[in-house]
Amino acid sequence: MADAGHSAVGTPASDAAASVRPPVIEVEGLKTYFPVKKGVLSRTVGYVRAVDGVTFAINEGETLGLVGESGCGKSTMGKTILKLIEPTAGKITLEGKDITALSRREMRPYRREMQIIFQDPYSSLNPRMSVGNIVGEPFVIHKLAKGREKEDRVAELFSRVGLRPEQMRSYPHEFSGGQRQRVGIARALALNPKLIIGDEPVSALDVSIQAQVINLLMDLQAERGLSYLFISHDLAVVEHISHRVAVMYLGKLVELADKKTIYSNPQHPYTEALLSAVPVPDPAARRKKRVLLEGDVPSAIDPPSGCRFHTRCPYVEARCRTEEPQWREVEKGHWVACHLR
Repeated sequence: MADAGHSAVGTPASDAAASVRPPVIEVEGLKTYFPVKKGVLSRTVGYVRAVDGVTFAINEGETLGLVGESGCGKSTMGKTILKLIEPTAGKITLEGKDITALSRREMRPYRREMQIIFQDPYSSLNPRMSVGNIVGEPFVIHKLAKGREKEDRVAELFSRVGLRPEQMRSYPHEFSGGQRQRVGIARALALNPKLIIGDEPVSALDVSIQAQVINLLMDLQAERGLSYLFISHDLAVVEHISHRVAVMYLGKLVELADKKTIYSNPQHPYTEALLSAVPVPDPAARRKKRVLLEGDVPSAIDPPSGCRFHTRCPYVEARCRTEEPQWREVEKGHWVACHLR
């Protein structure tokens, strides 16, 4: 798949202005905090800073891979962009329209433009509904089709994602994991959205099935011009499907660039560590030394001062402990938050 969409940027105001069409999705200074309550009166004693000031954009037909350790805020960010979780601060723009403060009722027309593929193909499907009704439900909710027309459209979606139309009357428990995820993809495609957020959509599948689903997503993108935010901890999968890659640590982006740059010339120590841990077919041929990170990810309730990565960084300096690094462009399209770069 050829690299494309490199005009989407780390800040909303730079290269995106050169594009005729606005980015499909653009977030600026996005924050999502969850209150921590204690005591009989349930007083708020702190906040979990799950997403803490994130800025990026995704263009039409582009896949942005989002990687990072478990608990860094990837899934929360995806759900916040969809407004399944309300943002604490920041701005979310869908094709030039600010949707940040829209109510649930006002959001309904925009729901058709944004869909999600969940991580678990088992729990994301209603076991009491046939898969045909699951895929057809968006047509009913948005009053787009009913009766025979709905059946025909669902059958067409089934055929496109590699399922047989006669399986429409079966229930989720009658399908394998890969087939269930194909049902989830069909449901996400039903309303012909512009943006699909994949929240680790292949992590629960066998490796051979992962490849089939990834290739299906790439084919659908080529056909329909879809944009993806692909959330994953598997850097090999992310490299295969993405045009650009964003690296997240403890609620913040630490690096963002096209995939070739990220994988060949990472600038942030955290990105280096993640890439050094990727398995290779021939370990003896590994050129780069494995970077071992000590300790666990700090608490998002009380993140470290300065650079949040300084407690685990092998190159830490004095100012890293007190001064937060700025999100800056070290070369065209390559954004890093690190004092050393």
